[in-house]
Amino acid sequence: MTEEKLGTSEKTELDAHFENLSERADTTKQWTEKLLKDTESVLTPNPGNRVEDFLYEKIEKKKPNRLSNLEYLAQDMIEAGNEYGPGTPYGSTLIKVGQCEQRLGQIEREFITNANQCFLVPLRKYLDGEMKTITTERGVLESKRLDLDACKNRVRKARSSLGVPTKEGPSPEYLLEMAERDLRVAQSEFDRQVEITKLLLENVGNSLSSHHRYLHEFVDAQLTYYQRCEKALQDLKTQLIR
Repeated sequence: MTEEKLGTSEKTELDAHFENLSERADTTKQWTEKLLKDTESVLTPNPGNRVEDFLYEKIEKKKPNRLSNLEYLAQDMIEAGNEYGPGTPYGSTLIKVGQCEQRLGQIEREFITNANQCFLVPLRKYLDGEMKTITTERGVLESKRLDLDACKNRVRKARSSLGVPTKEGPSPEYLLEMAERDLRVAQSEFDRQVEITKLLLENVGNSLSSHHRYLHEFVDAQLTYYQRCEKALQDLKTQLIR
C-alpha cells in the first residue's frame, strides 16, 4: 500500500463497465440521501423534532404525539371564539374556522404518516441495507486490490533478483516460486471479490425501479392530501356564506 502511494507499485485497474457501475452507485447513494433529507425537512420542518423522531426510531419507541403549528392555531381560534361568544358573528366564525384547522391538522398528520411509509421508510431501508452492503464489499475489494498489487510487486522484485548470487537465506528461485504462489491466491481472491461486488452494483438498476415506484406512491399521497384539504376548506366556505 505504501509503495503504491509512493508511485513505485503498479495499480490494478478495473474495467470501464465496473467503473461505470461504481459511479452509478455513488450517484444513487448521494441523491437518495439528499432526497431523504429534503423530504424529511418538508414533512417535519422543525429540525429539533426531526432529531427527536430519529432518536425514538433508534430505540424503537413510539414518537411523541406533538401538536403541529396548525393544530395550535386551531386550539387558539376555538378558545378565542368561545371567549368572544359562540353567539357572536366573530366568535362563531372563529370556532368554525378553528374546527376546520383542526381537521386540516389531522389530514396533514395522516399525510405525513402515509408519505413516511410509502417513501421515506423504503429509502432508509435501502440506504441501511443494500447500499451499506455495497459500500462494505467495495471496501473489501479495495483491500483485495492492494493485496494483489503488493503480490505483483513482490513477483517483480523476485524476478529481478534471479541470477544474483546470494550468500545466505532462500534462493532467488525459491523466493520467486513463493511470490508467484501468493500472487495466484491474491488474484483468485480479487477476481472473486470483483464478481461479488459487480453483482451488487448491477442490482442498483433494479433498486432504482423500486425508487421510481415509491415516488409515484408519494405523489399519490400528496395528491390525496391536497384534495382532502381542498374539500375541508370548501365545506368551511359553504358554512360561512350561509
